[in-house]
Amino acid sequence: MTELGNFGATHLSPGPDGPGASRDVFTIRDLTKEFAVSARTLRFYEEKGLLDPARRGEQRLYTRRDRARLAYVLAGKTVGFSLEEVREMLDLYDLGDGQVTQLKVALAKFSERIERLERQKTDIDRVVAELTRASDAMKGKLAARGHAGD
Repeated sequence: MTELGNFGATHLSPGPDGPGASRDVFTIRDLTKEFAVSARTLRFYEEKGLLDPARRGEQRLYTRRDRARLAYVLAGKTVGFSLEEVREMLDLYDLGDGQVTQLKVALAKFSERIERLERQKTDIDRVVAELTRASDAMKGKLAARGHAGD
């Protein structure tokens, strides 16, 4: 298990065990290449307090922790969490309670997200069924008027 738990350690992102896992320091170029994000994206995440690279002159140097946090930010975005929700989950790692609070909060957020998506899925299925019925009715009316192929 990584320092930030299992969030993001799925197929959704390279995650903390990806190609650069054995290194300690990463440049902006390393991370943009590995995670297929722009340097602008990394600077944005830094501005939002999600990443905290060290500076050597103008160069940003990212730690393994920054790399792991980036993987979790991207995984969270992939499944629809806001950056604020991801930050809330990541920042709980620093509580020093063996990740218990972080894992409980993440689990609650995951459950809420699943419920919301299930409701949306039901709504979408209902709308698709209604549109299909309406389309079939319109096709029937066109066929009755001799315009079935239009």
